Amino acid sequence: MEGNSNHKPRGLLIFGAPCSGKTTFCEKFSRKFNLAHYDLTELKEMNGFTHDQILVILAEILKTKQTILIEGEIGTEKDRIEVRNVLRRFNYEPSLVWIQTDINTIRARLKSKFKSVSKAKEFYDKAVSELEAPTEEEHPIILSGKHTFETQTRHVITGLADLSENK
Repeated sequence: MEGNSNHKPRGLLIFGAPCSGKTTFCEKFSRKFNLAHYDLTELKEMNGFTHDQILVILAEILKTKQTILIEGEIGTEKDRIEVRNVLRRFNYEPSLVWIQTDINTIRARLKSKFKSVSKAKEFYDKAVSELEAPTEEEHPIILSGKHTFETQTRHVITGLADLSENK
């Protein structure tokens, strides 16, 4: 997956509802292909950074010219446009992967995480109210959060190939 002299490095934006499987997918995919994985929301919260500071940090990361996985801070179309613009400024090829998981699975995962139905519901309702589904123009690669990692990986690789062919 690493870029070579003939190809732009990729910035894979991993997007979805809370507990849809984004982090699990990112961790496994990054290990399988030896890619860096950055959770921008985690970086922001752990260090008290602003959104603008996160974009500056991302720009520094992109100087490596390595294909990377990004999750967090891309919940709205505006956020995704900002991140894609930073990627393009550093000659990256951005691609959006949208992980969709049914509501019952998400609720069960959140209930397990928070050990409370009311806290899980409150967290989910707030998070989902702030999410904006990808537009057609974003050409998302859509994954099921319940499929096996191997199936998800094949689908992402196929989707990336299709995006490259359709340029």
